[in-house]
Amino acid sequence: MQWLRDMWTREGPGIPKDAPKRTGLALFTEILVREWWEMVKLNILFILASLFVVTLPAALAAMARVSVALAEDRNTYLLRDFTEAFLRYFWRATAWGLALSGALAIGLYAIVTYAAGARDNLLLSAPLTIALVATAFIAVLACHLIVLMVMRDLPALRLLRLAALASVIRPLPALAALAFTASLWLAHILFYPVSVFMPATFNFSLGMFAVAFGVHRAAVTVLDLPNATQPHREPHTRRFIK
Repeated sequence: MQWLRDMWTREGPGIPKDAPKRTGLALFTEILVREWWEMVKLNILFILASLFVVTLPAALAAMARVSVALAEDRNTYLLRDFTEAFLRYFWRATAWGLALSGALAIGLYAIVTYAAGARDNLLLSAPLTIALVATAFIAVLACHLIVLMVMRDLPALRLLRLAALASVIRPLPALAALAFTASLWLAHILFYPVSVFMPATFNFSLGMFAVAFGVHRAAVTVLDLPNATQPHREPHTRRFIK
């Protein structure tokens, strides 16, 4: 059973020390090619951890923690890191998940309501636009908040403030990540039943990695601002080079 244990506990593959540093889409593709099998296993862990539904926010936080490590090219031990993050962020993730889910539900309800009314009354186009912008901002805020939460231990109000700041200064990468994630599920629907195994293999983990990769720069920017919780900084351990 050694091979089975090693599959879940061994560190990820390294990178050549003289490899040129890539950025943007090239870096995203490079990490995806290198870590695709880790993402498949991460997807399975997420599905198992969220089977009870109430554990879904904590499972998302744990998946975000691993995704940030992949984006930062840190060595990861998948099962250990996922389990530790799941337990560590369980209550915080659950509380934020309930709050953000409620805010998104209100926003979506407002969009549906105003959209139905705007068919007969053009004056409702203005509140419809406000509802669309507000709901999009909440979605972007949620992306930044979950990544910031797993990157640094912060008080709730400071976490919310930094997430809002990051959402204002760099909203487009988060929106692009959300659009990419939506495209994965759209492809699953359009190509069903050929795509029946997409959610079980990579939809969840790849979507979260896209979010973590997209908002990481903004998260680092706001965390590096003066007086931004420097005492709470966690040391980054680089991936072992093989």
